[in-house]
Amino acid sequence: MQENQGTVNRRVLLSRRPVGIPQASDFVVDSAPVPKAGPGQVVVRNEWLSVEPAMRGWVNAAQNYSDPVPIGAVMRAFAAGRIVESHCDQWPVGVPVTGMFGWQEYALLDPKAIKRRIEEDDLPLSTSLGVLGLNGVTAHYGIFHVLKPLAGQTVVVSTAAGSVGSCAGQIAKILGCRTVGITGGEAKVRLCTDHFGFDVALDYKSKDFEQHLAQACPDGVDAYFDCTSGPVTDAVMQHLAIGARVAVCGTVSIPNWDPPPLGPRMERTLLVKRARIEGFVILDHADKDASARADLANWIRQGKLKYLEDISEGIESAPDSIAGLYRGENMGKRLIRLV
Repeated sequence: MQENQGTVNRRVLLSRRPVGIPQASDFVVDSAPVPKAGPGQVVVRNEWLSVEPAMRGWVNAAQNYSDPVPIGAVMRAFAAGRIVESHCDQWPVGVPVTGMFGWQEYALLDPKAIKRRIEEDDLPLSTSLGVLGLNGVTAHYGIFHVLKPLAGQTVVVSTAAGSVGSCAGQIAKILGCRTVGITGGEAKVRLCTDHFGFDVALDYKSKDFEQHLAQACPDGVDAYFDCTSGPVTDAVMQHLAIGARVAVCGTVSIPNWDPPPLGPRMERTLLVKRARIEGFVILDHADKDASARADLANWIRQGKLKYLEDISEGIESAPDSIAGLYRGENMGKRLIRLV
């Protein structure tokens, strides 16, 4: 079966290997014919494209948890859309789906590449890439399976206004924790407290940041959700409580890890505080996705979990979108709308 569709598939290709944060000049937008489905295949019309901080690692040659995107290939990316052509009975035309479909308007797929059929038809399709996608599931896993905070404990979250951090802070709040968010700039500080409900929000750009952090955590930090590494994490580590847990899910403050930057050593702090630090990549924990999404969707419906989307229009906005994340331009989950 097939729906009416266009004849041109615009795509974003990686044109050269970036060093550090990928820039718009590292990509090119081209046009190709819309692919046709063969036996057992489907074609998805992407409606939303996701932009992740992790994309920096996906395109760099430095050691990472996945092979780098090949030069000349469509940029690896999560996307959400609808099946417009199908030669697979299990995946009929019109079904909303999400998966790693790439930065392109149409994706020719083996159904095994579909991550899931989107069942939350009462919520916007875009949420499947943010609060109900990689970002929300990452926050859920980090809180429930790594940090495991108890009611009344202090949870600190870096990049607290971002799509992962804002969700992590709200989940901790749902569990009865006291939440301290760290972000950059007065507007994002207000967003953390007024929209996402953090008890305290701190501006790491402030000259008094470390003093304000100490005041915000007088009894120490019981759990730290670390999305940044770098100076922010160095500061938080000085305030760990006895038995603290640290979950590392991102290193966005470090533009280039080759060679690794020198910085304060944390071994003595971990020993004295009897603390634990654990890194995780959510792609390793797909078995937890369904239960996490069920919790997240229910909290949204109940008004307990809020989200914010930063939307760019058209595939032409994609090449500069990763660099824009690292420039701190986005307010909420960065998405590209195609339809």
